[in-house]
Parts: sequence; structure tokens; C-alpha cells
Amino acid sequence: MNLSFKELEEIGLKAVERWSAAYSKTESANQEKVLQSFRRHRVNYQDFQLTTGYGMGDTGRDKLERVYADIFRGEDSLIRQQIVSGTHSITLALFAMVMPGDHMVLYGEPYDTLYKVLGRTKNDIGSLSELGVSYTIHPFGEKETLSRSIKKDTKVFYIQRSKGYSYRKALSVDEIEELIAAARSQNPEITVFVDNCYGEFCEDREPLEAGADLIAGSLIKNPGGAIAPSGGYLVGRKDLIERASYRLTAPGIGKEVGPSLISNVSLYQGLFQAPHVVSEALKGSVYLSAVLEALGYEILPKPNDSRSDIVELIRFEDPERLKSFCRGIQKYSPVDSHVIPEPWDMPGYEHQVIMASGGFVEGSSIEISADGPLRPPYICYVQGGTSFPYIKLVVDHILKDEWGLQ
Repeated sequence: MNLSFKELEEIGLKAVERWSAAYSKTESANQEKVLQSFRRHRVNYQDFQLTTGYGMGDTGRDKLERVYADIFRGEDSLIRQQIVSGTHSITLALFAMVMPGDHMVLYGEPYDTLYKVLGRTKNDIGSLSELGVSYTIHPFGEKETLSRSIKKDTKVFYIQRSKGYSYRKALSVDEIEELIAAARSQNPEITVFVDNCYGEFCEDREPLEAGADLIAGSLIKNPGGAIAPSGGYLVGRKDLIERASYRLTAPGIGKEVGPSLISNVSLYQGLFQAPHVVSEALKGSVYLSAVLEALGYEILPKPNDSRSDIVELIRFEDPERLKSFCRGIQKYSPVDSHVIPEPWDMPGYEHQVIMASGGFVEGSSIEISADGPLRPPYICYVQGGTSFPYIKLVVDHILKDEWGLQ
């Protein structure tokens, strides 16, 4: 079916209109949660001061951790500018939960960068496998057969909320709650960890409220609100946060150190803005999914699907089309719009990856970005966008100026 740009635009806007009220309701609930936490903990200008050296007595950093624990419903949290990525946050969490000889079960294939952390062999330097930690990947979607993988001596059940580089929908918090119940029916003592990347504030509750023991993510994704310049977070049980802090720094030192070399105002302000930015990103994902589906592409989630993360999948089946779309995202970004992305061997990935990210923070996924591994079926993963009008402009320019729709 040949559609004009105007017809596609109308399809996209109608799809967004169907979801606007629901997203506004979720945004309002999350904004209230954040606002009340800021007020409860008396956030003030003194909390924004820089610190140097060891960072001992950094009251702004410590208060931010109390705010995060409050908002995400955990006993404690670890928020640090020195955590460099979501993979780093997840690694700290994993090493906090297991000891040599322990067994983990992962629900579905993890994100590509986690394989080096897990260790496919004992020769993967610094990996969990090198320490004698074993793991089983349980097939995604087979909740009823968890008994085949989870044993009485299984220490950790690992759930990845978002898609990673898999072709599936994100898990909702309700689905996570069902998985946790199923896992604990096999082993009541099992520790449940949720990789929360890309899912924060997409719903009105978070995985800790569904029974998880620990969650982790990146501040240059949802909770940083496109303002935080770096950092990562862990929230959950106090004992697990303490163990993770010992991995980040050293045993006995833990959370006592870690200077705020960049003013904490960007971390506080980003968190405060996050519910709105995430809501806008969700609207942009709906618009993108509606127009791409109308053009005949296989996409996930579909326009009428509920969403538990900000990521939209486009199955191109063609490496050149994948590269073309990512280059279009880069071309209509505010930063480095003149740069042409090329696939390259990114650290931690098995295949070359093409990545477009023309945001103000390098690699920021909450600012509109697109990436994908150069392997069949050549799926593009699109995420973020700081406002719906901005996301729509980018998509519209790709349709008209790059793909020639009239």
C-alpha cells in the first residue's frame, strides 16, 4: 500500500492520541512520587556542591542515595558518577550477589555485553565464570518450566526487563511479579535481580515493588532525564548494596567515598525531570511504530501494545536499510549531525554495531538514539527522545528527506 507522508503522519498522530491519557496518568503518578521524595528529604542548594579527593562527608551524594531508595522503594541505594554504564551497574550487582561455586539462572538471553561478565569459559578474565560461578539461561517465555532450571541451591534469578538485543517485548512489572513468584515457588530463598535499564518510570511502580531484591541501571538512560552527564545506580536490599559498594571501591570503605566531581545538581534535576522525559519518549515510540508498521515493516511493540520500556524494534532484514535509518537519526540530531555513523567493533559485543547518538551526553539513550548489531535479521533498536515534537521531527525528516516520501 502506497501512502503519502500526510497519511502516515495522520496514522502516527492518531496512535499517539490513543495513548496520551494513559501516559499522562503514569507521568503524574511518578512525578508525584519524585516530588514528595525531594520534599521529604529536604533537598537544598547545599546538596549540589562539588567534592574532591575521597569525597568523605559528601552530604549531597548521600542524600541523593536516600532519595533514590525512597522513589524506587528500596532499603538503600548506590548512586555514583564513577559507575560508567548500565553494564557496570549490573556487574556490581552480580558480584554482590554470588560467591564462588554459586549457580545463577537467567530468564532469557542477556544483553551482549553481559556475556563477558558472565564468562562463557573460565578463560574470560575477570568474569564470574573465572571465579567458579555457573549459570543457566532459561528460555524466555517459558515461565511454567522454571523448575527445570531453578534448583534448591540456585542463588540468583536474573531478569532483564528490557529487550536487550533480543526480538521480544519488554517485561511489564506485573509479568516480573509473576516470574518472581514462580521462581520463589521453586526456591523461597533465591535472590532476585532485575536489570531495570530502559524501564524506569514507564509504569507507576518498579520491580522492587513486585518482590525483586535488587535493581540496577544507568543514569544516562531514563532516570537521568537527559541531564545527568554520567553515572549508574543500584537500589535494593541494604546488605546487597553494601556488598556492591565494596566491589566499587574496597571492602571496609564502600559508600564512604566517591567524590562528586561534577555538581550533583544535574543528577537531582535529571531525576526530577525523568517522569516527563520518559512519557515523551513513550509517545515518540508509538508514533515511530505506527508509521513504520504502515510502511510494511515488522516492528515491536506494535502501536496498540502496552509498553514497559522506551525501546522500539524495527526489523529491516537488510544491513543497508539498518545503516540508512541509523544515519538518518544521527543526521537530524542536535549534536554531531554532520557525522556519518559506521559499524565498528564495540567493546563487549560479538558483532559489529552501528550506533547513532547525537545527544548532548555521549551515548545517552534517553536522548533519541538508534543502534543495532550487523547480523541477521538486522534489527534496529530505537530509544529515547527528550520531547515528542523533537522525536516526530526526526522521524518525519527521515521519511521525507531520506526515504523520499511525498
